[in-house]
Amino acid sequence: MRFSLLTRSAAGAADFSRLDSASVEFRDVVKTYGDRRVLNGINLTIQPGEVVAILGPSGSGKSTLIRLISQLETLSAGEILIDGKPTRRLQGRQLYQLRSHVGFVFQQFNLYAHLNARDNVATALEFVHGWQKAAARERALALLTQVGLADKAEHMPSQLSGGQQQRVAIARALASSPEIILFDEPTSALDPEMIGEVLAVMKALAHSGITMIVVTHEMQFAREIADRVVFIDGGDILEAAPAAEFFARPQHPRTRRFLQKVLDPLHQESAG
Repeated sequence: MRFSLLTRSAAGAADFSRLDSASVEFRDVVKTYGDRRVLNGINLTIQPGEVVAILGPSGSGKSTLIRLISQLETLSAGEILIDGKPTRRLQGRQLYQLRSHVGFVFQQFNLYAHLNARDNVATALEFVHGWQKAAARERALALLTQVGLADKAEHMPSQLSGGQQQRVAIARALASSPEIILFDEPTSALDPEMIGEVLAVMKALAHSGITMIVVTHEMQFAREIADRVVFIDGGDILEAAPAAEFFARPQHPRTRRFLQKVLDPLHQESAG
């Protein structure tokens, strides 16, 4: 009870108008849907500026984990702290302040079909963050340039490839200059030829000072760009290690089986 009261009091006083530290900490985080338990008391700390890849089989709780950070899903138990401050009971202006510091890139782009690329990026700046239209459009064009799409600013989503649409979505997530950016399997809806252009943008963002948490099936990204890899299965973190160590010397038997299947699918049966 005492912990509950302290948490409620701290949440009430939390100021997310700015972040001193773009850290993310999970403390005994539980998520259930009815009788189904998806996350089983997750404990994990992500340091400011760290790039963390979240790996695991489908249905393991990976996407739920990051959706809880920006409160696209609600916690069942435990606490998530950002900048050392509890977030579970945030609402109204405090929740808006938090979300302005946390960008989110979805699996399915979620662009407005009736707006061109520049307006897809500028709209939130203008109507959510209160920017003047000209300034919002200028910022949007700068971000589209950053992701290699300056020449597509006037194109509608239907005129863009899947990879281009996802790069517009990344530009939109960067519009408010977030200190934390979450990626929920950003390449899973793309044709193989388009994956590289999205990963190239993510690589450019990595180690720029932004804290990146990436749910992905892209082993090359996890191996070469992530600082740390976290492996989840059945709602539990089974292993967390620096990327090079994770791939060279996986410790948990389930991790070894997973890597065998995704890195050498033709011989997965022999992995037993």
